[in-house]
Amino acid sequence: MANGWSSIPYEEWRETCDTLHAHTQFLGKLCVALAPPEPQLQHAALRQSARGWETLPLPAPDGSGVFTAALDLRSHHLLIEHSDGRSAAIALAPNRPVGEVVREGLSAIEAMGGEVRIDPTPQEVAWKIPLDQDDEHRIYDPRQVSAYFEMASAAALALTRFRAPFRGRSTPLNAWWGSFDLAVNLFSGRPADPPSQDFIMRNAMDAQEVAVGWWPGDDRYPRPAFYAYAYPPEEGFSGRELAPVPGYWSEELGEYLLDHETAAATGDPEQAVVDFCGEIFSHACNVCDWNPALAASAAGDPPPIN
Repeated sequence: MANGWSSIPYEEWRETCDTLHAHTQFLGKLCVALAPPEPQLQHAALRQSARGWETLPLPAPDGSGVFTAALDLRSHHLLIEHSDGRSAAIALAPNRPVGEVVREGLSAIEAMGGEVRIDPTPQEVAWKIPLDQDDEHRIYDPRQVSAYFEMASAAALALTRFRAPFRGRSTPLNAWWGSFDLAVNLFSGRPADPPSQDFIMRNAMDAQEVAVGWWPGDDRYPRPAFYAYAYPPEEGFSGRELAPVPGYWSEELGEYLLDHETAAATGDPEQAVVDFCGEIFSHACNVCDWNPALAASAAGDPPPIN
């Protein structure tokens, strides 16, 4: 199936996936170092564009303007672009170690806009090698990356379409480099107690929310899928039967799932994703006592444009 609805099992591209994931961590570390802090760590999120994953404009350390860093998954380069027109393109393939790419990226940024210091420790992953020393992750198959990006682009369109009519506070489509997923978060406006005092948890999970997203699979769940969860997960949220809407509750992961392949099999995969997200969001609003007007707005009542 074309247009991003063919599925790639995680096992088929595990090594390339981990290398690409490590490259995204470098972009995220730049955001953490330079972007003004925002609630729920929004300043650390990346964006997905028509060419790949990229930062928002970041202040050059020497005050000379702004720059962006992007993973161009069409040409397979790390791109550094300064607002004065200077740029650098650093090849991701054939099979260059992550550490080599990171070191070249930092040198390019320093040449254009001053030295930037990042914490090279990888986050939310099994490996511990600092990013600028990582010679282990080097397998990068451009064909597999292109196939991943087709899936991610289709997923992004569906998630953005679901979020569009919501009239409460929400995030744009975020590309999260720790968990290597795409997500949108819708907030009720109420605070929440974080699940732990871990830095990420106490900052990212301090508000009542419903999150919907997509990831390409991992060791826990080795196939691409959409997910949805509510935080805090009030009694009655888990275990809902979704039929006829596709998807199911995963007790193991503690969230609702819709496999990429299952969405494709419906014949209208984007609508299937919107229906899945809408069903979970409506259910979460009911059991978590959200303002009914917010719940209705996600379904387009009132319409976003009159």
